[in-house]
Amino acid sequence: MSPMLLAAGEVGTGEAVTFWVLAPLAVLGALGMVWARNAVHSALFLTMTMLSLGVFYVLQAGPFIGMVQIVVYTGAIMMLFLFVLMLVGRDSSDALIETLRGQRTAAVLLGLGFAGLVCTALFQALRTTAPAGLDKANQAGNIQGVAKLLFTRYVFAFEVTSALLITAAVGAMILAHIERRTEDKVTQPTKMRQRFAPGNYPAPKPGPGVFATSNSVATPARLPDGTPADRSISKILPTRELTSAESAPKGTES
Repeated sequence: MSPMLLAAGEVGTGEAVTFWVLAPLAVLGALGMVWARNAVHSALFLTMTMLSLGVFYVLQAGPFIGMVQIVVYTGAIMMLFLFVLMLVGRDSSDALIETLRGQRTAAVLLGLGFAGLVCTALFQALRTTAPAGLDKANQAGNIQGVAKLLFTRYVFAFEVTSALLITAAVGAMILAHIERRTEDKVTQPTKMRQRFAPGNYPAPKPGPGVFATSNSVATPARLPDGTPADRSISKILPTRELTSAESAPKGTES
């Protein structure tokens, strides 16, 4: 075995510690993303998993794809979806309502089919196909080679992918938007009529310690001996003078 393969098979202490710290977080984030009942919490769990994956890429000598994972996927795309979810205010009860009939079953079947297609393609590519042309593409450097291919040969696919991401964000806002009918909105005159309807109390109720003999906020509270409490009202309010009947201790009125 060549020395290069031996060096590639070695795992440093720092790399091992980082893996054992972040690997459980990545798995917990993936499970939390699936099982979280709140859409915002689910997006935050997925963000934690994506950050862990970005660090793993950097540890495997892939700084470019690691930074793309952190900056593009986590910092841009996931934050965009998170802001959309927080803007529209979805909760777990809304997630149980199917906008399209049978969409959950269709999503599960399509997800399983896509996963099987990707796994089959990767298995066939890694089993029979040997990488070729990487030395020529990386002559100026890995980042320069990827950037040249991305913005020359694959620029159309790159632009189509960006358009799909924007379309997905707009679609998420449309699906999560709640349209309220005009007749459901309560106007100010309607609120006023409801306040003054028979049986309602339109004015604010008196604060603690105020007897029913007065509804004024400037009426001081009474102490156990029946005397008014000076600290029960603000100094900026004029104190309402109590009558002799009101200032008398409880139980001494005639």
